[in-house]
Amino acid sequence: MSTRTLIRGGLVITAAEEIHADVLIEDGRIAALAASGTAAAGAWTAERVVDATGKYVIPGGVDAHTHMEFPFGGTFSADTFETGTRAAAWGGTTTIVDFAVQGVGHSLRGGLDAYYAKADGKCAIDYAFHMIVSDVNERTLKEMDLLVEEGVTSFKLFMAYPGVFYSDDGQILRAMQRASANGGLIMMHAENGIAIDVLVEQALARGETDPRYHGEVRKALLEAEATHRAIQLARVADAPLYVVHVSAQEAVAELTAARDKGLHVFGETCPQYLFLSTGNLAEPDFDGAKYVCSTPLRPREHQAALWRGLRTNDLQVVSTDHCPFCFTGQKELGRGDFSKIPNGLPGVENRMDLLHQAVVDGHLSRRRWIEIACATPARMFGLYPKKGTIAPGADADVVIYDPHAEQVISAETHHMNVDYSAYEGKRVTGRVETVLSRGDLVIEDRRFVGRPGHGLYTPRSTCQYLD
Repeated sequence: MSTRTLIRGGLVITAAEEIHADVLIEDGRIAALAASGTAAAGAWTAERVVDATGKYVIPGGVDAHTHMEFPFGGTFSADTFETGTRAAAWGGTTTIVDFAVQGVGHSLRGGLDAYYAKADGKCAIDYAFHMIVSDVNERTLKEMDLLVEEGVTSFKLFMAYPGVFYSDDGQILRAMQRASANGGLIMMHAENGIAIDVLVEQALARGETDPRYHGEVRKALLEAEATHRAIQLARVADAPLYVVHVSAQEAVAELTAARDKGLHVFGETCPQYLFLSTGNLAEPDFDGAKYVCSTPLRPREHQAALWRGLRTNDLQVVSTDHCPFCFTGQKELGRGDFSKIPNGLPGVENRMDLLHQAVVDGHLSRRRWIEIACATPARMFGLYPKKGTIAPGADADVVIYDPHAEQVISAETHHMNVDYSAYEGKRVTGRVETVLSRGDLVIEDRRFVGRPGHGLYTPRSTCQYLD
């Protein structure tokens, strides 16, 4: 039986506009919008009425870069699809795009099917998959075509992690050529892993074993060099390119130069690069291990270039790269050897709030907040206008957001399955109050009322920014 929901009196914010409007939801979709107080809005009735007076009504967030149950460094990221999607909902995110993993020597299909099985019936919100390609060969190149046809339209390659995920330039070129032909989008982890491994070996030989050296060996120049090389390979292949987790100002400069040439090159950054720095990596008593991720945190002066890139659209998306490892028992694997610390931070619950804080701080406009966190990731990965906006026909993924509520981020109150917060003690203004996913309540007045299995797998079309 259909339940109509009416959200009254809020400020509806999308990437395109802000309007005081009432929102009518029916059969899991946005049925209509009408300016608050008008005769049209006044005539609507519904079984459920939500008063959003004084609040924002925004699209559910789209986090296009998460790693639930992800294998790394002999362990797995601590959030399951059940715990991770529940935490995402608490933070106002209603769609994640996670990464299925192809193991070396295995097929893409086998890796994708394993992730379908991991997520099926577990998710509190809707989800989709990218495909990590670890073993580029003739068979996997053909499989890429089949995956695009079934709605897995993006493929992640790594210039880092030799012996695990690494692809050489020839493999990358072949995959890019295939994507150019089949409409897929290549996502690139751009760091020169071969050179980084030399620097890791030399640092450890000097006795430099603490977490801060993780950032020192993964040099900004090696991120910039790999970003430049990926761009040139994409030009040769005539393929679009999406560079993930950009952290260094030198890498932003490479993306900016490519976009100034009119190339189909896109860049993503993450909250940790906007709000954290090498100062966190240097925290005493091995606490710096909490902040080990790749690309690494950079000196604070890099942040200005990232914020500028977000304002000028040289960076288009903020995702989390949510890949949580508990400090106890997981991060501790690297005591005495920073190279053995599992790489990754928790963040899927914090992204929308941290970016709203950026609005409060004057880094972003409200519409740009929604653009980089909702609309653009949906367009980039073939989910728009079903996801990422509030418009008739869109899925009713809607967040009632209190822009005045204050909160302190803490592991004691977060819902991610990890024993620390990367933003412990940070005060932010703004908080999610109520979340609907396809018209069903998941968070109601700061209470979780969702369920595992509500979230549906969502096939994607190809990138909507390409000709």
